[in-house]
Amino acid sequence: MSLAETAALLGVGLAAGTINTIVGSGTLLSFPTLLAFGYSPVVANVTNTVGLVPGSASGIYGYREEIEEFRGHGPRLARLVVASFLGAITGAVPAGAFKAIVPVLILVALVLIVLQPRLSKRLAARRAAAAENAEVRGVEPPEHGGWLVAASVFGSGVYGGYFGAAQGVLLMAILGITYSDRLQVLNGVKNVLAFVVNGVAAVIFIVAGALPGSGPDHPSVVWSAALAIAVGAVVGGQIGARIGRRLPPTALRALIIVVGLVAVVRMVA
Repeated sequence: MSLAETAALLGVGLAAGTINTIVGSGTLLSFPTLLAFGYSPVVANVTNTVGLVPGSASGIYGYREEIEEFRGHGPRLARLVVASFLGAITGAVPAGAFKAIVPVLILVALVLIVLQPRLSKRLAARRAAAAENAEVRGVEPPEHGGWLVAASVFGSGVYGGYFGAAQGVLLMAILGITYSDRLQVLNGVKNVLAFVVNGVAAVIFIVAGALPGSGPDHPSVVWSAALAIAVGAVVGGQIGARIGRRLPPTALRALIIVVGLVAVVRMVA
């Protein structure tokens, strides 16, 4: 790998790590860059996934206070992590037809993000009424989130394990209309779930590429390129956390919508 290619991948890794931590969709930068350097789409996808995992870990560290705040409300995070883990295992086995519906999924997520404040108020009112009713009857209040959010996070994990672009947009839509926590707290949770999905997919890709007889469908990682992206992404994760944690909810929501629309345009173009 030439010095110019290394520098370019370091830079794009930094940018992708920053965007992933704030919103999610850094793959829309790093994946096309690998294609531009002549890597096949499958090799680029595998190498990109592996390279961005350390950046996700860096973002988690940057949002550690918000993540701890979410963890303080029971086993919610553990359930979401399990759902993401299982979804990533499913999604890391490519299915050709799935990619065709991804733009539709992202558009639905964007609509949910736009409507999130209104939907959250309605859901909060319903939860309060249900909790009051449960208290009157002397039973435990209904569980916050439940199986519907777990199924939704599982679906997002399937998508993230398959490709990953705009995975953060989908997660923020799901978390935003389900939980009443601050948007920055949910952004921290998004980083945890994205790390789980990308990490699982990366391990599966690495193992599949190392198996005897692996071919075009299970290529090996281009480690030099993945390392360059990883180094940049780790720095970007810290930059993204510093920027993202300071954004007001309205600005963060607007940024998510813009990135999501860009993702849809890039995918259908």
